[in-house]
Amino acid sequence: MTTRTHNLLRLLVSCRKITAQVTSTSSNTIIAMASSSEQEFAAQCKAKLNRVPRCRNLWDAKIAFRVGEKLGDRLKEVGVDDVEIDVEEERNRNVYYRKMVKLLFESVKEKGIIVTGVDKLSF
Repeated sequence: MTTRTHNLLRLLVSCRKITAQVTSTSSNTIIAMASSSEQEFAAQCKAKLNRVPRCRNLWDAKIAFRVGEKLGDRLKEVGVDDVEIDVEEERNRNVYYRKMVKLLFESVKEKGIIVTGVDKLSF
């Protein structure tokens, strides 16, 4: 009998950045991660910082979508084809952020990764 390793997708969200990381529940090691603080997003972040009036959020739904794509690619590279989310944690997230992270989940799915638990969320 083989035991299946569960991989947990967790989001760390603030007004400055969004980070998605997938950890193995059996070993608590990070398998893959992607963040809006990566070099690809530096120019957009700098532009928002220097804007007057100042922008409260340095990331948006488009950046969340791109972070999800990057995470999906990295999961494919290491051979992970399914992840699950903590539904309660996502339900407790601020509605404003929950709407934006929806696109992150969708972009991970588009890369061929099964995201268990998203269907239990209302956006």
